[in-house]
Amino acid sequence: MHWGFLPAIGLLALLHYVCSALVLQAAAGRRLPMREATLTQFTAAAANRLAPGGIGAAAVNARYLTCRGLSAPQALAAVAAAQTATFAGDTVLLCTVLTIGAGTGGGGGRMLRTLAEQIDDAVTAVPPSWLAAVALVVVALGSYVWRRRRRGRLGTVLAATLTALAELRHRPGDLLRAVLASMATSMTLSLAFALSVLSVPGASSPGALTTLLAAYFIGAAAGSAVPVPAGIGSTEAALVAVLGGAGISTGPALQAIVVFRAITYWAPVPIGILSARVLRRHPTLPAPGATVPGATVPGATVPGATVPLTVT
Repeated sequence: MHWGFLPAIGLLALLHYVCSALVLQAAAGRRLPMREATLTQFTAAAANRLAPGGIGAAAVNARYLTCRGLSAPQALAAVAAAQTATFAGDTVLLCTVLTIGAGTGGGGGRMLRTLAEQIDDAVTAVPPSWLAAVALVVVALGSYVWRRRRRGRLGTVLAATLTALAELRHRPGDLLRAVLASMATSMTLSLAFALSVLSVPGASSPGALTTLLAAYFIGAAAGSAVPVPAGIGSTEAALVAVLGGAGISTGPALQAIVVFRAITYWAPVPIGILSARVLRRHPTLPAPGATVPGATVPGATVPGATVPLTVT
């Protein structure tokens, strides 16, 4: 190992969570304390290791925004806007890296073909009965959620969230900042991945930087498409496949991926757990329309008389 790369990888991992806080701040449309927002991103990362598809992070961020004074629909709309900005930023970065790689000889087409062959082999190995069972479960869950959405509180909250999300069109500056911050978020991780590969002797060379960046974006996108917590297993397999397409043997590729995932994905988990404890001790702001029991009324004739106070 070239151990001199590890501090730089750790710094890039820290910058990743700072940029994630900037994405949330821009999507929310208000100034959030950067220390709190960054600690929230560490907490969201810890929650994301347990829930698939980014559900854990979305729940933590929505809860944090409601504690900072946003209503539930506004918080959900802000989280949805942050996810949309992240998708847009990743798409732009992937297209840019592939274009630059094609012009400089880095390419990416061979990695895409290798990944497609790996996916085809995996799909053909799955029995058709298993695929049918998964399809039935998805249809059953979808119909259940649809019925619940059409009646009760879930439908009301979803409608309000869609309305709040539509109102974000009137804040193009915030959306642009969210996209740029999300691009910085993904760029820090892609650079950390490239340095992880370079830290393994003989795995690659600095001249293949664009190839390594493209490998990260392709592999991360393929790995996140599988709905398992934190992409465990699927992301590693996809990254090994794309590095194999880039001409890196399996042994050095596995070593580089272990270094990358250990520093950027698993090391922040204990920090996230401690961050959750710190955030829980902080006073929070009530959401608009919340009632504060025990608020005294000026001029009350009964000593200690209290009524609910509406906070606006």
